[in-house]
Amino acid sequence: MNFKELLYRARQGDKDAILEIFEMYRPLLIKNALVDGIFDEDLYQELTAELLKCIRYFRDVE
Repeated sequence: MNFKELLYRARQGDKDAILEIFEMYRPLLIKNALVDGIFDEDLYQELTAELLKCIRYFRDVE
């Protein structure tokens, strides 16, 4: 399955698809939640919420 199909499934509420996308982006979320080398849990939660919003509002522009 390609990424676009995964996004469509996630957008429709498929929890497995959402989890798969989350796991793909988890290292990036963790990297961006580091502030001066210290993991910021609140920032991580905010980034996770934004990722979920991006999935929910995904629209294909083709």
